[in-house]
Amino acid sequence: MAQGKKMSNFRWTMCIMLFAATTVNYLDRQVLSLTFPEFIQPEFHWTDAHYGMITGFFSIFYAVACLFAGKFVDWMGTKKGYNWAIFIWSLGACLHALCGIATCWFVDGVDSVEALRQVQSGAAAASAIASVSMWLFLTCRAILALGEAGNFPAAIKVTAEYFPKKDRAFATSIFNSGASVGALAAPLTIPVLAKFFGWELAFIIIGAVGFLWMFFWQWLYSKPAQSRFVDREELAYINQDDSDASSETVAVAADEKPISFWRCFSFRQTWSFIIGKFFTDGVWWFYLFWAPAYFKEQGHAPSTPTGQGLIFTLYAIVTVVSIYACKLPTFFVEKKGMNPYEGRMRAMLLFAFFPLLALFAQPLSGCSVWFPAILIGFAAAGHQAWSANIFSTTGDMFPKSTIASVTGMGAMAGGIGAFIINLSAGRLFTYAQAQGDQFTFLGFAGKPAGYMVVFCCCAVAYLTAWVIMKSLVPRYRKVEC
Repeated sequence: MAQGKKMSNFRWTMCIMLFAATTVNYLDRQVLSLTFPEFIQPEFHWTDAHYGMITGFFSIFYAVACLFAGKFVDWMGTKKGYNWAIFIWSLGACLHALCGIATCWFVDGVDSVEALRQVQSGAAAASAIASVSMWLFLTCRAILALGEAGNFPAAIKVTAEYFPKKDRAFATSIFNSGASVGALAAPLTIPVLAKFFGWELAFIIIGAVGFLWMFFWQWLYSKPAQSRFVDREELAYINQDDSDASSETVAVAADEKPISFWRCFSFRQTWSFIIGKFFTDGVWWFYLFWAPAYFKEQGHAPSTPTGQGLIFTLYAIVTVVSIYACKLPTFFVEKKGMNPYEGRMRAMLLFAFFPLLALFAQPLSGCSVWFPAILIGFAAAGHQAWSANIFSTTGDMFPKSTIASVTGMGAMAGGIGAFIINLSAGRLFTYAQAQGDQFTFLGFAGKPAGYMVVFCCCAVAYLTAWVIMKSLVPRYRKVEC
């Protein structure tokens, strides 16, 4: 690259597009959790078990879809694959708004949405409404999950296409922060929309944003070597990891064949990624789905100023801390001379200690509800920093043609882990509340004891995952086609 000549920086425009997609992705997920305590639960007479069933099965639908989404993106191509993914999940998000009307169609004696709330809790009609509506929401969540499964495989593939290895963790942390920014914006927007326009319109408005994103993606995206926005200097920077960043090398990299789907499972590197996602993704989803309900248990509903402030504080910590923490691997690579994989694993070990702070969330909740918000915020920030780096390990070790497939496999494992923790949490909380003082754990009784059980599981998940990952892949070794 000629000294003094300023290169284009279109790769950061792509990063912003990935950030926007991920933000929309998590906004769509959050609509249910933020409308559940005050609007959906009383209208459909749900218990925690109903909600746990929906969040749990969303996770398993997502997991199954992820297994094929990555391969679909590799086969369809990044541009078309990403467009299809966001179209499907935006459609699924909007369809949630019809669940109230559809419930009236299937339940005898209920002829309007207003009549749903008027049914007496505990009556046979209330049980029917809860059951029917749960299955209707599950159907919509399945469509949402099918589309959302494509987001991270496509985004990681774009990151590998547009960034050299040393920049990928930071770029991934930026677009991955869309998860926490989406969760940050959600309590400021969704409860307000639900309160003034109804929960149905909240689903429709948030879901429709994805269709707007598709327009910009169709116009902006091309592979770097084909993009009219990327000049020769930026292309050379993007391909600096190649031994020769000539046009011939770029052409070979663009034409490389992906590793077969089943062969991917024969590599330790694949299983390291799968294990890391399985143990840790469910922790993030637990915080995402259950934090509003948890704060409501403390007496602060998500639509109140205090409730909004708690959730905002939690995800503000997540956003700021995780982005800055993801500069750590670059420090290890550039200042300590480590290769990208070694630097990433060293950083991930440090991030694995952050979730231990969740152990103090329930004990300190008696002092102030702000303590759990802050502690869970740091624990979740550790997850986001971990997540950005574990995603980047696929780009370190696999050819670009196979990254989306392997990412999908890991996302599937993460979805299974999320299914287990969310379904188990819902059933545990319902059981603990019913048992009252007879259910105890570490000095807590009833539902608080249930939360303490889950917080303990979340706290140790990352260290467990890191030890297994390091055992499977102790040193950097690239997978060859």
